[in-house]
Amino acid sequence: MSTEIRPFRIDIPQADLDDLTDRLARARWTRQLPGEGWSRGVPTAYLKELADHWRTGFDWRRQEARINEFPQFMTEIDGIDSHFLHIRSPEPDALPLLLTHGWPNSFVEFLDIIGHLTDPRAHGADPAQAFHVVIPSPPGFGFSGPPPVTGWNVARVGSMWAELMRRLGYERYGVQGGDLGAYIAPAVAKAAPDHVAGVYVIGGLGFPTEADVPEMNEEERAAFAFLQSQDWMSGVDHHRLLRAAPQTFAHAWHDSPVGALAWMVQKFNEFSMADKLPDEILDRDLLLTNLTLYWLTDTFGSSSWPMYESTEFVWPEGQKAVPTGVYSGPPGIRRLAERHNTITHWPEGNPGSHHFVAMELPGSVAADLRVFFGPLRG
Repeated sequence: MSTEIRPFRIDIPQADLDDLTDRLARARWTRQLPGEGWSRGVPTAYLKELADHWRTGFDWRRQEARINEFPQFMTEIDGIDSHFLHIRSPEPDALPLLLTHGWPNSFVEFLDIIGHLTDPRAHGADPAQAFHVVIPSPPGFGFSGPPPVTGWNVARVGSMWAELMRRLGYERYGVQGGDLGAYIAPAVAKAAPDHVAGVYVIGGLGFPTEADVPEMNEEERAAFAFLQSQDWMSGVDHHRLLRAAPQTFAHAWHDSPVGALAWMVQKFNEFSMADKLPDEILDRDLLLTNLTLYWLTDTFGSSSWPMYESTEFVWPEGQKAVPTGVYSGPPGIRRLAERHNTITHWPEGNPGSHHFVAMELPGSVAADLRVFFGPLRG
């Protein structure tokens, strides 16, 4: 196995972009079904307007150039060509920090937070709290190769990330993750407990299930009821869908950009806790950059391995090898989270209305990362 780290630069063929534009221009639009708002799914009028912006207003080359401003690399780990961004801080004593994104997101999730983390001085924060940042794309996401066999799991990815940090020469580092990353980040600590300073997750730890209800107090039952009422809990069950027939749906998403846009917008809308449209909470072009990356890399199917390799949905459990912090505690219940984690940071008032809060409020997430890792830098 080669351990070489190779520079990487995005350079999408113009023919691929022209094909995308052509397909959008020739879209067949379905009629609007009866029902109010999003009660039947993504409204046709909303989708038409967003697709028109994707075709005529969105500039992939501009986004590609922006991404290429960050140092990118490829290296083979566990038989997979793995893509990652590696941005070193100007502060020499910065703590290395590995960020893992969620589904259906990509490394695009972290583009706006990089500067806050690597150069806090430029953002009015303490330069002693800087980070060197490493952002890998999990197998099957973005420019990373897909799992070549069945049976891939987060433990295997955790070992891959530990190997990546070893190759980069980092002896001690922090790890962060949200959504899928909330499963992978603890797996890194389990794989390399002597090298991980702490694990930070956006949320998901201590989320109650039906099995926990009998031992709950009144306040905890209210948190459980709130959790059950959210769109991201009661909307389209992508875990069940992608366990059942990921290949079937991948055919459609990879052939129709409008179909792919509808699916992605459906999920980003369900992942919101605010009564706003996805592109009213998150930057519209950032959303489309993420979607275009999926389209250009044919990863609608390959990125769904966490679902199709599972038998049922379970909340991330965490680990007790190193300290754990979260960005958003509730509606998770700290008592439940502490069964499997040594919680040292559990704020209840951090701002944010979207599941992918690093895209929504990068400055707030960066500030909280500095708080959690501050005592762990020594």
